Amino acid sequence: MPKIKTNRAAAKRFKKTGTGKFVFSKSHASHILTKKTRKRKRGLRLSQIIDKTNRKSIKLLLPNG
Repeated sequence: MPKIKTNRAAAKRFKKTGTGKFVFSKSHASHILTKKTRKRKRGLRLSQIIDKTNRKSIKLLLPNG
């Protein structure tokens, strides 16, 4: 049997927490920041937890955590 491969694109975007949830960082925070408000940029710094409905599909992409 071949080894199960991790989706490398997903591995760069999601990290598994200790409880088995997945964390990701928001997009649109890298450039063209002058037109974005302070409040918006502050919100983009925070990491988010993947919704329960999408957890199964992320788990398939990252079989080894």
